[in-house]
Amino acid sequence: MKKKLHVTCTINGKETDFLCEPRQSLLEALRDELRLTGAKEGCNNGNCGACNVLLDGRLVNSCLVMAAEVEGRAVQTVEGLATPQGLHPLQQKFLEHAALQCGICTPGFLVAAKALLDQNPKPTEHQVRHWLAGNLCRCTGYDKIIRAVLDAAKAL
Repeated sequence: MKKKLHVTCTINGKETDFLCEPRQSLLEALRDELRLTGAKEGCNNGNCGACNVLLDGRLVNSCLVMAAEVEGRAVQTVEGLATPQGLHPLQQKFLEHAALQCGICTPGFLVAAKALLDQNPKPTEHQVRHWLAGNLCRCTGYDKIIRAVLDAAKAL
């Protein structure tokens, strides 16, 4: 029987603890242990961005972070964007611009866009495209996604 590790961290603003395998990724722990299924497993090697989360405010691929590494740290997932008052402006603008199709990439794009707007509240189109270059959309919704992020920047 494998020894499980106890991890205490903050996820979406709430102190959380969970047990994980020593070799379990943050993505696996979020989905399998905590039932936070917003982050998606696309490539499982850090190339698609579908599993993006914020770790201490920094954009990371959760498939490349070991779950045990988040001990004492803060994680924000796509589930943490909306509030009881409503959707985050990015989520609202994605809906308004029809910037989602199958939905696999959408959570990763939302989290990456939030990280961008946290750092640069008024990005240019070029800056948005450059920042989101690590996110793959197989349904080719890029232009709508870029427009949604630029519109969200105006709304924020």
